[in-house]
Amino acid sequence: MTNDIIRITARPKLNAPNLLAAWPGIGNVAMIIANYLKAKLSFKELGYLEPSYFFDPIGVLVRDNVVEEPSFPQSDFYYWKNTGGGKDLILFIGDDQPASKGYDLAHCVLDVGQRFGVQRIYTCAAAITRIHHTEPPKVWGVATSHLLSSELKAYNLEHSSNLQIAGLNGLLLGVAKERELDGICLLGEVPVYASRVPNPMAGLAVLKVLTSMLGIKVDYTELAKMAIEAGERIKQVAAQAMEEYIDYFTEPIWERGEEEDEEQEEN
Repeated sequence: MTNDIIRITARPKLNAPNLLAAWPGIGNVAMIIANYLKAKLSFKELGYLEPSYFFDPIGVLVRDNVVEEPSFPQSDFYYWKNTGGGKDLILFIGDDQPASKGYDLAHCVLDVGQRFGVQRIYTCAAAITRIHHTEPPKVWGVATSHLLSSELKAYNLEHSSNLQIAGLNGLLLGVAKERELDGICLLGEVPVYASRVPNPMAGLAVLKVLTSMLGIKVDYTELAKMAIEAGERIKQVAAQAMEEYIDYFTEPIWERGEEEDEEQEEN
């Protein structure tokens, strides 16, 4: 069955590759990082997962009064050869997370990784904290073993004793641990009041740590510009959230006065 799901379209010889996998999530942190790397490095197509096994289409599009075939989210693999002599990189990008069969999907991703000799898995995610949107986001790091966790100390990452990473950006590492593969997840801080807004600031902070770990050089200029622009949007979201907070938890003085008068009359 696995052979019907996994479609490999290239057979490159890779040098001790790492695997970076990404799915949409809070702040879209993982996807921002994966797509930016894909745009900046010369990745080539490696293969894909047959989407119809993981996703059930819930409708179809109609164009010019003609029904189109069902469309599915894509789950694609790419590879990049490090010409600097370091480790190569396999990149997996999933357009969406399935409602079920996420565990199966994680196994398929790792099947491909291990087929090409991958020993370490990386994912990225968001850490929702009380950070203010004007503060530079910190990066948190977790690993699949205490030994690997000790390596993270060299990057001055934030440490958490208890943390839940929702979705496949977290689940993949759990499955990697089942297979005794090393796995690391880097999480960028995202304000709790802006968790639904794409957050390039968190993405940039995580990307800088990730590229250092992978031994990859990338130009951050465009992502830094995106972060500044996103900061203005989050500023608007924060202002709106504050207005809603004030409206919900306060009431006009005259309304409070009327309530107090009524209470006195009842007494």
